Amino acid sequence: MDIRRAHAADLPEVAAIYGREALEGHATFDVEPRPMSTWEERLGATDDRFLVAEHEGTVIAYATSMPYRAKPAYLHTRETTVYVAPGHQGLGTGRRMYDALLALLADDRVHVVVAAVAQPNPGSLALHRACGFTEVGTMREVGRKHDRWIDITWLQKVLA
Repeated sequence: MDIRRAHAADLPEVAAIYGREALEGHATFDVEPRPMSTWEERLGATDDRFLVAEHEGTVIAYATSMPYRAKPAYLHTRETTVYVAPGHQGLGTGRRMYDALLALLADDRVHVVVAAVAQPNPGSLALHRACGFTEVGTMREVGRKHDRWIDITWLQKVLA
């Protein structure tokens, strides 16, 4: 597996990973796949980090960071996310993606990273804990998808 910066050619596979989750899962509150223009904007954002994991010529995971909020006092806080394609979950891919992403963010002098995990998702909670995140709270029933209410657990990690 090779972890590297995402390129434009990776975006269809990234979009497919996310699109499946939008249509079938609950890790995102999107209910439709995002248009390619959204992925192109994310790739072009100068303050974001966007990585992919490639295995045997196929993108199997991606990791991104984005501004937590647009207000100046949040400059050193980033929100992170990692998505791993089915068939590659539980094999250490997410951990390697987070390790690479967090190292880049530490180099960027990011102070704290946050992540929101839709529940239930014991695998994602375990991944975040293994990467040094701590739970800071759960917001109950903040989303509704697939005819059920979904909680969000927030986690954070102080980098420096």
